[in-house]
Amino acid sequence: MKTGFTMLSQSASSPARTGVLATAHGEVHTPVFCPVGSQASVKTLTPQEVRDTGAEMILSNTYHLYLRPGIELVESMGGLHRFMGWEGPILTDSGGFQVFSLSPLAKITDEGVTFKSHIDGSSHFLTPEGVVSYQQSLGSDIMMVLDDVPPHDGSEARVTAAVERTSAWAERCLKARTSKTQQLFCIIQGAVNPELRIKSATELARLDFDGFAIGGLSLGEDKQTTWNMLDVTIPHIPLNKPRYLMGVGSPEDIVEAVARGIDIFDSVLPTRVARNGGLYTASGRINIHNSAFKTQDRPIEEKCSCYTCRNFSAGYLAHLFRSSELLGLRLASIHNIYFLQSLTRCIRESIANGIFEGFKNEFLAIYRTVSEETRKQQKQKWLAKKSGL
Repeated sequence: MKTGFTMLSQSASSPARTGVLATAHGEVHTPVFCPVGSQASVKTLTPQEVRDTGAEMILSNTYHLYLRPGIELVESMGGLHRFMGWEGPILTDSGGFQVFSLSPLAKITDEGVTFKSHIDGSSHFLTPEGVVSYQQSLGSDIMMVLDDVPPHDGSEARVTAAVERTSAWAERCLKARTSKTQQLFCIIQGAVNPELRIKSATELARLDFDGFAIGGLSLGEDKQTTWNMLDVTIPHIPLNKPRYLMGVGSPEDIVEAVARGIDIFDSVLPTRVARNGGLYTASGRINIHNSAFKTQDRPIEEKCSCYTCRNFSAGYLAHLFRSSELLGLRLASIHNIYFLQSLTRCIRESIANGIFEGFKNEFLAIYRTVSEETRKQQKQKWLAKKSGL
């Protein structure tokens, strides 16, 4: 099967576009949101439940699978698709972000990165070549290069070094790739420095990658800065290659990023907030713990066709959370993933029909967003928890 990206339509008023990404395990229609199954599992859900939300591609993480259960074990069991029972396309992150966020004392050199496992403290060494080899053994459809992820507020010297190292590592990853069926995406870095973002994108655009990811954003900077970085970066990415904004998945951010030309998204956010009682609706995120939902004898979202809304009331879901019943986590996760699949489907239709700008304006006018300060506090709290601080 021929793999690669084909652009189908583009908005007349913005860089928003639709396309098809052909992979060895099927086609992916873009813009697309990928649920995250870092450890070969989308938390609380079976593969069939994920498929039933409309998800076409999921993301797993090389760092986590390398540490547990081990790349060789997954390979011996037929590869990642068979191991986790997912027949569709899989994108595997290289684990660069996890190395730096979960192992704060990681030591980086031009050769690779030495880090300690967040599980048992054992020491490990990752190289660009090793990361590609691991992903080829996993059998994922889209592989990511190993990158150096600087903090968003890092010094210019630190960010410059990260950009240079990321470019050098990208070339090594490209040379190490031997698979004919697995696609390899590079990752653009540069923190919030526009000149360094352009430098990173320009250097990587000279290389023959199958797609371009934009990493190191949504890590503490304000949203307008995130959008500014996309605005200066995207014009330097080849038009005929897919663009992937890593780790971004809130509904309003997907709409804003699509308007700037992004094709692929992933985030743990929808399942993470679901497990804490946060549920997406057309008017914004609600908290099922609020007393108002205790007696609500109608679905979370009247017009939603997900399994949860077709079968259960908000009052029942509120009961499950108040009773600490695990079913509540599953039903909330199903709803949130379905919401994002429905959102990206509507985005694709609006672009194809030439009405994306109106769709975007109407959605953002109705959807209540979390305040910038609250968002930053939640993000920093999560990052600190993940880093063990």
